[in-house]
Amino acid sequence: MEVKNKAVRIDLFNFSTRPMRAFHMTWFAFFLCFFAWFGIAPLMAIIREELGLTKAQIGNTIIASVAITIFARFLIGWFCDRFGPRQVYTWLLILGSLPVMGIGFAKDYETFLLFRLGIGAIGASFVITQYHTSVMFAPNCVGTANATSAGWGNLGGGVTQMIMPLVFGAFVWLGFSNFWSWRLSMVVAGVVCLITGICYYFLTTDYPNGNRKELVASGEIPEHIEKQKGTFWMAAKDSRSWALFVLYAACFGIELTINNIAALYFTDYFKLGLATAGLVAGLFGLMNLFARTLGGVVGDYFGDKGGLRGRVKWLFLSIFIEGIALLLFSKMSILPMAIGTMIIFSLFVQMSEGATFSVVPFISKRALGSVAGIVGAGGNVGAVAAGFLFRQENLAWPDALFILGFLVIGASFFAFLVRFSPADELAAKGEFDAAVDERNKTIKESLIRLPDLSILKPMDLLRVYLGVALTIKGIYFVTNMGVIEGMARQIGQFENLIAWFVVTAHTVGGLCLILGLATRVAAAANVVVLFGALLFVHSAEGLFSSSQGFEFSLFVLFTLCLVLWKGSGRFSFDHYFEQGKS
Repeated sequence: MEVKNKAVRIDLFNFSTRPMRAFHMTWFAFFLCFFAWFGIAPLMAIIREELGLTKAQIGNTIIASVAITIFARFLIGWFCDRFGPRQVYTWLLILGSLPVMGIGFAKDYETFLLFRLGIGAIGASFVITQYHTSVMFAPNCVGTANATSAGWGNLGGGVTQMIMPLVFGAFVWLGFSNFWSWRLSMVVAGVVCLITGICYYFLTTDYPNGNRKELVASGEIPEHIEKQKGTFWMAAKDSRSWALFVLYAACFGIELTINNIAALYFTDYFKLGLATAGLVAGLFGLMNLFARTLGGVVGDYFGDKGGLRGRVKWLFLSIFIEGIALLLFSKMSILPMAIGTMIIFSLFVQMSEGATFSVVPFISKRALGSVAGIVGAGGNVGAVAAGFLFRQENLAWPDALFILGFLVIGASFFAFLVRFSPADELAAKGEFDAAVDERNKTIKESLIRLPDLSILKPMDLLRVYLGVALTIKGIYFVTNMGVIEGMARQIGQFENLIAWFVVTAHTVGGLCLILGLATRVAAAANVVVLFGALLFVHSAEGLFSSSQGFEFSLFVLFTLCLVLWKGSGRFSFDHYFEQGKS
């Protein structure tokens, strides 16, 4: 079926069009699914003690959380081809919320494992997310749309590492025991998923030109297409689907594994507390704020310059570097070095995911959902395979990560099995050029044109410098949480919450400023931090103190206000996304 009226650009702040409503609803729904899927991971130190879980049993729960998703993703892709993404997402969110809330009834290892298995089904939401954005956006920006919606959804895996310990702490503060607090925390996550499922039904459509049922009734979707069968087998017979299956196992499978083990890894090997370990682990997932988008943007750029083969070359390169970065991370024993290499590793993991799904929409239009389901399931197969390494009693987790690094490097060469015929290349180029021409009717610059150094302005330099400084300060606070918590106590309450906000604003906000992504949001968050520092921390020092902390913080606050006022500059992703709005 040829989908009509696809969006030719991504207008982030436009909620009036069907493609953009679907874009925002699908990433938010996926975010909540990821949040609930891994919501139990940062609380495992508490649950391990309460239920008396062994290392092997924890490994089994990790495997269970991703194993069921393999079958769910195969099935959900076929459902999208048959029924459209709107109804499928609605029912997945509503039904998936039940085991999320139900895990609160777990009383021993067996029941905990069973509910963990059930929760994994909501991981199939990824396939619907990629299907929905693929049918809503044209070839010139589909890679960016897929990568951004999935990346912001994956962000839930990082946010949950930070938020769930806070929700747990809030219930403890209200007087509940540890026994009840972690259970009630999961109930909260499940209820939000349930509400979002209902909203998804009423706020989205299946395609840019309407819902599937309406289009069938009007004859726009022919009856023989509506009843078509065999799309799954069509996708399964295509060897490129399985090559991408392996490649996605090497990136998304690794991300799932790290989301499950990161908090315990930093607790056991770096002796961090529950809150600090959750914060450090959260930094891995928070890279999804921009990293997966970056992978899709570069994929679209390579697609412009080198066609479909160009997209595949970028996919190989990103996964190959990911494997090297994982090898380095596995050997780090000093906390700041471990955090730094983890961030680099995370960047390429998530860029590889974006690169993969900048290729997927071009494998088969008729069987798009089934191809997405097969490739998406590959990520979970990779996570299950990796899970067996982490359940071995005689294998240290750093050694398991080292082995995974070599496996990822080997898997990257599967990219060369993803090939396209000259006819495919020609058709893709025609669609790409047509989408760019359509976009250029309303704007002067092509979406896929990246800025060059000749347009670099002073605000760009100031923003990047400020981002680097804030990121370094954030990493310092992560490795010295006692310092920031001590400062927060001067306010009197919620020192953990304040400390986490400061670290997140500095680290993630700093990275966003470096890349020029969501710069005003990042600047605003850090303005709040610097204003609080001036008011509650440095005001007692006054002017002309030996540390000159007041003067320096005032200068940083001033530069942040400049960024908040003037925006990101032309050499930025914000400009890249917004250049067609006027």
